[in-house]
Amino acid sequence: MKNIKAIIFDAYGTLFDVNSAAEKSKEKIGDKWENFSNYWRTTQLEYTWLRSLMSKHKDFWQVTCDSLDKSMQVFDIDNSMRIELLNLYKNLLPFPEVKKVLNNLREKDYKIAILSNGTSSLLNELVKSNNLDNIFDDIFSIEEVGIFKPSSKVYNIPIEKYQILKDEVLFLSANTWDVSGGGNYGYNTIWVNRSNNVFDKLDYKPQKQIKHLEELLDLI
Repeated sequence: MKNIKAIIFDAYGTLFDVNSAAEKSKEKIGDKWENFSNYWRTTQLEYTWLRSLMSKHKDFWQVTCDSLDKSMQVFDIDNSMRIELLNLYKNLLPFPEVKKVLNNLREKDYKIAILSNGTSSLLNELVKSNNLDNIFDDIFSIEEVGIFKPSSKVYNIPIEKYQILKDEVLFLSANTWDVSGGGNYGYNTIWVNRSNNVFDKLDYKPQKQIKHLEELLDLI
């Protein structure tokens, strides 16, 4: 991949493990913790897409709370756990290789950034709590444009900031719909396929597919 000037990462599911909140509480939730966590994440994403389509925007934290409330009701989880789960979501753990890879990239001549549905305060807290706050040049939130991914308005944010061409961006996400969104916008894309999933049929295929971020270091 030539002429790359900016390497941009999605946050949730790509750098940070969205299941780590429920996993930390699995003794209280019981055997259903993983199904519950996946349902919470799916509902959260569905709410972002639906709110974008309906032009009824709420920020990502409000959507996270709403989707948790529904998920707890569906899985019959005691409401006393609500605050605990929300606090854990603010401090999700990064995947094991993340810090090493980001530190390696930091030594190279790229802009390093996050582009996420999360609010600026959520993302900054997440990065700081995991001691990653000196790595990124920018942390871009969709709140700058008031609509969630995969709107092209979101992917345009770094282009305007850095004044670079679309094909000078390398974008990485674990979410297939996000990869398709960025790729259809014009980014070079890499799908971080941690779970050996099948890519969506959305008239786009990523340039590369990797199982974890360490593989990125062999590609640039």
